[in-house]
Amino acid sequence: MTFSSPGLLDTEAIRKDFPILDRVIHDGKKLVYLDSAASSQRPRQVIEAVSTYYEQHHANVHRGVHVLAEEATALYEDARTKVAEFINAPSRDEVIFTKNASESLNLVANMLGWADEPYRVDQDTEIVITEMEHHSNIVPWQLLAQRTGAKLKWFGLTDDGRLDLSNIEQIITEKTKIVSFVLVSNILGTINPVDAIVRRAQEVGALVLIDASQAAPHAPLDVQALGADFVAFTGHKMCGPTGIGVLWGRQELLEDLPPFLGGGEMIETVSMSSSTYAPAPHKFEAGTPPIAQAVGLGAAVDYLNAIGMEKIAAHEHAITEYALARLADVPDLRIIGPASAEERGAAISFTLGDIHPHDVGQVLDEQGIAVRVGHHCARPVCLRYGIPATTRASFYLYSTPAEVDALIDGLEHVRQFFG
Repeated sequence: MTFSSPGLLDTEAIRKDFPILDRVIHDGKKLVYLDSAASSQRPRQVIEAVSTYYEQHHANVHRGVHVLAEEATALYEDARTKVAEFINAPSRDEVIFTKNASESLNLVANMLGWADEPYRVDQDTEIVITEMEHHSNIVPWQLLAQRTGAKLKWFGLTDDGRLDLSNIEQIITEKTKIVSFVLVSNILGTINPVDAIVRRAQEVGALVLIDASQAAPHAPLDVQALGADFVAFTGHKMCGPTGIGVLWGRQELLEDLPPFLGGGEMIETVSMSSSTYAPAPHKFEAGTPPIAQAVGLGAAVDYLNAIGMEKIAAHEHAITEYALARLADVPDLRIIGPASAEERGAAISFTLGDIHPHDVGQVLDEQGIAVRVGHHCARPVCLRYGIPATTRASFYLYSTPAEVDALIDGLEHVRQFFG
């Protein structure tokens, strides 16, 4: 089937930047990579930036006065500036580098557990999340609730994969200290109604943390427009290296909240009896940071900016719309989540009759098609919809209509294989 759309990018040119997409696997089958929601591929420009850093500039940052240390520090801090501009942060000092989004979310949870009033989470307060969260935005809050005695509450899901906000005033109350939720679901693809949740949280004086891991790679992300207090995302889903994540936080909060990790670089003075801490962001970056990874993330930001986030969003919307239309014609296939491309991101989870998703994924892999199978670190969603797992196909700026067609052909092969 031939598909074209004015929103599509020049994927032929873009794919030349991604060496891995030329791989041939399983008896001459060309790789069809449909697992970018788990981890995107990296363009040559990012690979070369990391390689050049190690070959020419590597040293520890901030401490040394020699040439390599100064160069490494400049590259590391330049990456911070690029990320701040990418997300429209008011200040580069509001950008904290972590090793991934999970660490960013844990950082906030631990800060609030140790904080003084008015931010402190204790037995008289409540934490609010949602049933569609990645485990990384569930487990840290469970741990905090267990440690402090706070009550953990959550929004449920509707039958069509959206948040049920019908009881928002009962879920977010005057006792709520923090509301933490995903902007775009990694399993359902649902784009959540940020405005309504932020507005209610602000009414009761609660902080808001948004997990933007599945949003930052795919569309413009403006932390000021979101109205949240914290935003977390990760580099490896947006053409960057693994081992680098970001936590953005409002400056005044970062100044008031205590550090989570102690060590070198995050201090101003240390004596045997006490220490004072450096200003943010260094206050939250103890020890040697992920320097090469940050340099790679900076290069990824340059790459995405050169293409244009609006154009990337339009491309993915067109691909997702096409994929939804084609999947609708596959017998016995059930999409888990919103059925409209207008209401979702570029990840589509589905079941195929009574064929276990692991079997679906294995047969697709034999055809050279890489998808994700399992509960996608979102097991409560699978429990909610009474399914053991799903198969997930996810798209990015290098995905093509032909790859969607290959998926559909692969699913027909799965159906024939299992009779």
